[in-house]
Amino acid sequence: MDLILCHTTADFDALGAAVGLTCLLPGSKIVLTGGAHPPVRDFLALHRDEYPLIERRAVNPEKIRSLRVVDTQQRDRLGKAAEWFDLPNVQEIIVYDHHLGQDSDIPTTQLYVDQVGATTTLMVEELQKRHISLNSSQATVMALGIHVDTGSLTYDQSTPRDALALAWLMQQGASLSVISTYRDPGLSPQLQQLLTQALETLDYICLRGYTIAWVTLRTDCFVPGLSSLASELVELTEIDAILLANEYALGDDDEWRLTVIGRSHISGTNLNLLFQIFDGGGHSQAASLNIRTKDSQPILQQLLDGLKAQIPHPPTARDLMSSPVRTIRPETTIAEAQRILLRYGHSGLSVVNPHGQLVGIISRRDLDIALHHGFSHAPVKGYMTTNLKTITPDTTLPQIESLMVTYDIGRLPVLENENLVGIVTRTDVLRELHQVDVVDGEIQKDGEININLPQLQNKLAPQLWQLLTTASKEAEKRGWHLYLVGGAVRDLLLAEAETGTLMINDIDLVVDGFHKSADVGAGVELAKALQQIYTNARLEIHGAFQTAALLWHKDPELDSLWIDIATSRTEFYPYPAANPEVEASSIRQDLYRRDFTINAMALRLTSPRAGELLDFFGGLLDLQAKQIRTLHANSFIEDPTRIYRGVRFAVRFGFAIEQRTEEYIRYAINSGVYDRTSQENTKTPALQTRLKTELKHILEAPYWQSALELLDNLGALQCIHSSLKLDAAILQELHLLKICLRKFDKQYNLHHWQLRLEVLIAHLEPKYRAKVAKNLQLGDDSIARLKNLAEMQTTVMTFLPNLQFPSQVVNLLQKYDIQTLILIAAKSPRKIRRKIWYFLTTLANKQPLLNGNDLKQLGYKPSPLYKQILDDLLSATLDGIIKDEAEAREFLAKHYPR
Repeated sequence: MDLILCHTTADFDALGAAVGLTCLLPGSKIVLTGGAHPPVRDFLALHRDEYPLIERRAVNPEKIRSLRVVDTQQRDRLGKAAEWFDLPNVQEIIVYDHHLGQDSDIPTTQLYVDQVGATTTLMVEELQKRHISLNSSQATVMALGIHVDTGSLTYDQSTPRDALALAWLMQQGASLSVISTYRDPGLSPQLQQLLTQALETLDYICLRGYTIAWVTLRTDCFVPGLSSLASELVELTEIDAILLANEYALGDDDEWRLTVIGRSHISGTNLNLLFQIFDGGGHSQAASLNIRTKDSQPILQQLLDGLKAQIPHPPTARDLMSSPVRTIRPETTIAEAQRILLRYGHSGLSVVNPHGQLVGIISRRDLDIALHHGFSHAPVKGYMTTNLKTITPDTTLPQIESLMVTYDIGRLPVLENENLVGIVTRTDVLRELHQVDVVDGEIQKDGEININLPQLQNKLAPQLWQLLTTASKEAEKRGWHLYLVGGAVRDLLLAEAETGTLMINDIDLVVDGFHKSADVGAGVELAKALQQIYTNARLEIHGAFQTAALLWHKDPELDSLWIDIATSRTEFYPYPAANPEVEASSIRQDLYRRDFTINAMALRLTSPRAGELLDFFGGLLDLQAKQIRTLHANSFIEDPTRIYRGVRFAVRFGFAIEQRTEEYIRYAINSGVYDRTSQENTKTPALQTRLKTELKHILEAPYWQSALELLDNLGALQCIHSSLKLDAAILQELHLLKICLRKFDKQYNLHHWQLRLEVLIAHLEPKYRAKVAKNLQLGDDSIARLKNLAEMQTTVMTFLPNLQFPSQVVNLLQKYDIQTLILIAAKSPRKIRRKIWYFLTTLANKQPLLNGNDLKQLGYKPSPLYKQILDDLLSATLDGIIKDEAEAREFLAKHYPR
C-alpha cells in the first residue's frame, strides 16, 4: 500500500499536492491525518468520492509499503500517522514541501523542497514532464491549492512557476466557478464572532512607519480557520503585521493549547525564522505554531519582541536622494538651462540664490513651453516654481511617498540647515519600491534587497573578506557609505555558494557620502588609510578626478590584487567615442553611468544597512535570465567599446545579448557615427586606446574566436575599420596562426592577442594597415611590420619558390622576425608556408660546425672576417657540402688559407 499523508488541519495546497501525487503514483491513497480547514472540509463534503481518500483508522499498518508526505517536514504535524514512519515494512519515505529553511525530523529516503508558492506547483511540473493529463476534478483541486497558498499569485512567495502551473491546470479543465466558491468562502459564524471580539481588543503599535497588531482570543476548544481570520483582520484594519493567538484549556490541569497565526506584509521580516524558536514555521510572510504551555504571555511577548526587532528601518531621503544637486541661478537663461538638462539627463533643475539657498525649481516642461514661445534668452526666474514642498534628510520613504501623491510632486528638494543637500524624484521612489529581492541568495520580487552576509563571507577568500571589512570600518569612521560595485558584485552573485575560496583580483570600491562631508578626494583618503594598514600595497593616485588604486604584486595572501577606490560620480560624453567628463555625484548616478545592468549593481559594505544590494536597473533579473542588457539607448553611440565588452561578457558567461540591446548596437554601427566622429575629432579614445584594451581582453581569452564571430555578426568589426569582415580567408589565417603559436610560443614568448590582431589588420588593404595599427596605438614594431608587410610578402613569394638550396632560403628569410614570417605564412599558399615552416622549425636552428673559439684555436686572428667565415661554414653545412668538423676544417683550409 502506497500512502500520501496530508498534515493535520489540511489546507487546499496539501490536498491539491496529494491529488497530484496520486496521478503520478497510480493506486496510491490519500490520508487526511487529522481534520481539515473549513473550506477544505466543505469542499470534500461534495467532492470526496472523486479522490482516492482513505481514513487513517482504515489503514492496516502492516501493509504499508511507502509513505509520501506533502506540505510539511515535521512529524508532529501528522498526528498519530507519524507512528508509521517507524514501521519495519515501510521501504520508502518521500517528503515534498515548499517551506525553505526548516529542519525535517522525518526519516526520509528522499526530500524535495523547492522555493515555490505552493507544494502543488511541484506536482504540476512533474506531471508536465511525464505528459500526464488530468480530469476536471483533479485540475480544480490542484488549482485551488495554488490559488489559496499564493493568494491568487499576490503573496510575496509567489513565483512565475506557480503562474505557469495555474495556466496549465486551466488548460486541463480546472473549474473557475468552483475555485471562486472555495478560494474565499467567507468566515463561519464562529469566526465572525471572533472577528468582532478581535476588532474590539486588538492592540497596535506604530514602529518605523509600520503598524503591528496583536490579539489573544480565548475559546473553549480548538477553532479551525484561524488563518482566514488573521487575513481578514489584516485586510479590514490595513495593518502591516499581526500576531493572532488562540488559547484554550486542556482538561483539568493548568496547561493550555496555544495557537499563534502570524501574517506580515513588511519586507525584511521572516516569520518562519521567528516561529521556529517554538517549533513552528511556514513562510517568511506567513507562519504558525501550535504548542502546549502553562503561561502563553511570555511566548507572545517573545514573538512580538522578535517581530519588532526584525522590522527594518525604512529608507530615508538621505538614502534615496541624488547628491550633489545640479543647480542654476535665477538669472540663467532658458536656453542654458535646457542645455544643462540635456547634458545631465535631468527632468528638472533646482534654482538657488547667491547664498546657495533654494528659491525655486524649473522642470523640463516649463523650459519646453518657454522655448516654444521664443523666450530662449529669458531668465528662468520668470518660469520657475516657487511654492515648494521640501523634506529633510531624515524624512522616511512613506512620508515622501505621501507628499508626492498628495501634492502630485515629481521631485522633492532635501534641505539640511536650509542648505540644499539632495533631491528625491519619483524615479528614486519607484526604484526603491520595486527593487528585486534576494533571500538566502535566491532572487525574489519587490522590496529591499539584502544579501546574506555570512553566505557572502563563505564565498570569498578569508583574506579578501577581511580587507573589505577593514575598508568598510575605515569608511564608517568618516561617516561615509562604502560600496563594492560592478564586476565583483556580478561575480559574487554568479559564484557557487559552496566554493568558499573566490579570490577576485580586480575590485572596484565607491565611496558615497557627499551629505556626510565626503568630497572628490574621499577615494584617495580611504586608499591612503588602507595603505597604512596594508603596507605591502603600492598606492597610485591618478586622474583629474582623484581616484586611487591599491596594488599588490605576488603577495603571499592577496596575490596580485588590484583595488580601485573612487568617490561616486557621473559622466558626460562631449562627443561620441570621446573620454567622458566626470563630476561628483551619488551612488545611483555612478551606477547609471556603467555599461550593462549586470555590471551596474552595488553591494553596501557599511552599517547600518550592510548587505543591501543596489539594483536599480534589473541586473539580478538579467543574471537570472542570462542576458546582456544596456542601461540606455545612447550607450553605444557614446562609447563603442561597450559593444566589445558586451560581446566579451556574453561569450564568457554564455549569456545572450538582449534583443533591444542588439538593436541599439546595430543602429549605432549602421548610423555611421563612428566615421563622422573620427573625421571631426582628432582624439577618439573609445576607437583607439580603449578599443585596443577591449581587443586585448578578447583576443587573449580562450573564447576569442566565438567573440570575434559574434562581433562580426553584429557588424562591430567595423569599429576597427569599415571594410573589416570575418570571411573564410581570415578564419583560415587565424587557424594557421593557432598552429604557429602552439609550435613556437615557448621558444619565442609570443604575444598571442597581438598577433591575432595583426592578422585581422593584415586582412585589410595594404594602404589601411599602418593607419589602423597607429590608430589603435600598437607598438612601433607592429606598425612597421604591418606597414611593410605587403612588400615583404611580395619579396618572399617572388624569390622563395625558386630557391634550390637551404642556404638560399636562410639568407632570404633570416632578415625577418618570427612575427613577420608567421603573418606571411598565414597569408601565403601552401608551398610557401611549407618552406617558411621548414625554415622556422629546422633551418633557423642550425649552427656552423665551428665557432669563434674554434677559429681562434686554428690560428685565425679575430677580425670582421669571422662573420663571413662562419656564414660560409653555415651555408656549406646547410647545403650538405660539409658534414662534420673534419670536413669543416678542410673547407676552411681550402677557402680561407692562413
